[in-house]
Amino acid sequence: MRSLLVLDVVGLTPALLVHTPRIRAVGQGGFTAPLGGILPAVTCSAQSTMLTGRLPRDHGVVGNGWYFRDIAEVNFWRQSNHLVQGEKVWDAARRRFGADFTVAKMFWWFNMYARVDWAVTPRPVYPTDGRKIPSIYSDPYELKPWLQEALGQFPLFNFWGPTADIRSTAWIAEATRMVIDRERPRLALCYLPHLDYDLQRFGPDGPEAVKACAEIDRVAGDLIDFARGQGYDVLVVSEYGIVRVDGGIDVNRMLREQGLLRAQEVDLGWELLDAGASRAFAAVDHQIAHVYVRDAADVPRVKALLEKLDGVERVLDADGKAAEGLDHPRSGELVAVAARDRWFTYYYWLDDAKKPDFARTVDIHRKPGYDPVELFVDPEIPFVKGAIAWRLLKKILGFRYYMDVIPLDARLVRGSHGRHADRPEEGPVVISSRRVGAADALPMTAIHDLILDMLA
Repeated sequence: MRSLLVLDVVGLTPALLVHTPRIRAVGQGGFTAPLGGILPAVTCSAQSTMLTGRLPRDHGVVGNGWYFRDIAEVNFWRQSNHLVQGEKVWDAARRRFGADFTVAKMFWWFNMYARVDWAVTPRPVYPTDGRKIPSIYSDPYELKPWLQEALGQFPLFNFWGPTADIRSTAWIAEATRMVIDRERPRLALCYLPHLDYDLQRFGPDGPEAVKACAEIDRVAGDLIDFARGQGYDVLVVSEYGIVRVDGGIDVNRMLREQGLLRAQEVDLGWELLDAGASRAFAAVDHQIAHVYVRDAADVPRVKALLEKLDGVERVLDADGKAAEGLDHPRSGELVAVAARDRWFTYYYWLDDAKKPDFARTVDIHRKPGYDPVELFVDPEIPFVKGAIAWRLLKKILGFRYYMDVIPLDARLVRGSHGRHADRPEEGPVVISSRRVGAADALPMTAIHDLILDMLA
């Protein structure tokens, strides 16, 4: 049995490999191939497909979040591995190689309570005074103080939000190196998200993308060199490619204007989505919108409305979802797919005076959908640097603070993903240091078996 490092370099495509020579070099003596994407082409679904070898219809991860019907709430970015249905690759490996097979899962999603030997994932602490304290969750617990003593506090605010940059990815890579060095897992899974940031901010084809590629190539290249020096084979995968976009689609506002979506006004004047009372609403996820329709009789009408909405390319009904392997109860009655150059906003209020208090903050859990505008600071805030500094000072002094600096302008976002790639060079990629499983192209479901074969 061999040892294997699997690097998930998010957003890497065949077209971008020209800017990542050290990552590209992994395929010398092995192979490089386009990786067929899935729908939706988003992190949680793609990772679950790679680790189970199944499509969302089987593993149930229909997006980065979905509507939990039993509690009538939309939840995004949950972390329990129990949400991923079916056998995982580490369980299959233990059946094949023995019960002593070991796994380190470093920042891949659905990390908590996975049946692995070492796990680390972001897990901020939320005190009752409103602060957000950067932290991690680890199993065993001893990993957390060991890593933070050596590397410092996990840079959560560089992992997502307006200040997201290479520092969080570098921290994850170095933590992975430390775990490999001390624990020697047979399988090490490492998630490197850096390309997600500037490629969504500025698009995939500008100087910012080239710079981001150089940064991830340096960090990933150092980890690859270390792992190879320790006798590890290397498999590089990605989840999707990012394409240039020009404007959001306000799907929930349309459903509200049609009397299908309901919101409740709270005592402070904000409006909150009332999913349980709505006849139809959308849980949006980049270029995909899962549309939940309470009464079957409304489905034809809602589908017709979606098909007429500017920016929507197609709408999947029961047959369409089945054709995409997305026919799982969590998917909703309909799934809308954006045109290549558009993406879905979560906005559901019709009057900005009634927007919820979290709308202008980084709040990935309370928003009923993904919000890439969180990558920006509102350029219209007067003296924005001073405004942010004042809020940070209140945080440092231990006071309540409200970091309401996120804009509400969907036009700022220049890159997105979620739909199938139009061309293989724009989609995900697989790069292997060995010829095992070599092919001109591979479906994403094949990564599960490729991992097992490379370990054999």
